[in-house]
Amino acid sequence: MKVSADRLSQQLARGLAPLYTVYGDELLLALEAADAIRAQALQAGFSERELFTVDGGFNWRTLKISGDSPSLFAAQRLLEIRIPSGKPGVEGGRALEAYCAALPPDTLTLVMLPKLDRQTQKSKWFQALDTTGVSVAATPVERSRLPRWIEQRLADQRQSAAPHTVRFLADRVEGNLLAAHQEIQKLGLLYPPGELSFEQVKDAVLDVSRYDVFKLTDAVLQGETARVVKILDGLNSEGADPILVLWALSREIRSLANIHFAVAGGTPLAQALRAEGVWESRHTLTRQALQRLSPAALAAALRHAAEIDRTIKGLARGDAWDMLLHLALALAQGKVDKTAWTV
Repeated sequence: MKVSADRLSQQLARGLAPLYTVYGDELLLALEAADAIRAQALQAGFSERELFTVDGGFNWRTLKISGDSPSLFAAQRLLEIRIPSGKPGVEGGRALEAYCAALPPDTLTLVMLPKLDRQTQKSKWFQALDTTGVSVAATPVERSRLPRWIEQRLADQRQSAAPHTVRFLADRVEGNLLAAHQEIQKLGLLYPPGELSFEQVKDAVLDVSRYDVFKLTDAVLQGETARVVKILDGLNSEGADPILVLWALSREIRSLANIHFAVAGGTPLAQALRAEGVWESRHTLTRQALQRLSPAALAAALRHAAEIDRTIKGLARGDAWDMLLHLALALAQGKVDKTAWTV
């Protein structure tokens, strides 16, 4: 049974399942989910904890041996299996299937996994984990849902804020849940329960935005021009290397062009996206960009990227950051033509 991280507390309140699988790339939510399961298990009397970390040399027979062996120090135990790679291999997959088919008595099992692609989620071993227990998806909170997420976290510490204040905080943390969590906790320490004013939040919150190139490419694909400007300005002010920014933009341009060509050759769009290595979470963004940018526009964008490369290397005159801004905005707006390159 699958549940989202924000629904886990409700499931735990109904009673502990014998097996929990926490997977996903949002570290804060994964850690919180695991902590909640451990706390509930301890409260229910699972006082002994056994931990296995699966690496290249892990012997899967130890899992079976442990499952067959009674607890030495307590009537009930928590058995935790961490698979950092998310790939147990053939032997590990079979071992997990066998383990799920005969869960050890008086044992609560917690399996920790990273983000899994769709194919892995359809594997027999993951399906065994999912159908035997509860699977908790620790996935990133979409930017549109971040204000509501912040409001709930404030409410948990008996605080609130006006919508425009919450939006300000959401903009400052730029999707970084760990940073948002830290800032919310700080607000709880600084101010008493009740409604927070905009000035209180503004004075307390640090600029923890993560102006990285991957957020820039997401903003470009989504056509969010204001966010493109903000992130590029942040990268520039933080002293980022413009060649890294150019690499990220050029990679997206080539990827979009390859998908266009594949579809024109008769390949279904979904297959072309997978072949190009586009994560499922970015399929919608990529489709939006494909509708906005024609193959001819992408070819023009690549030519301009080459001009920027020459400028960065000192082989041509111009301001590389201004040129990067023009390129990113042209891609976001779908207006890639000669006039877009005037700087």
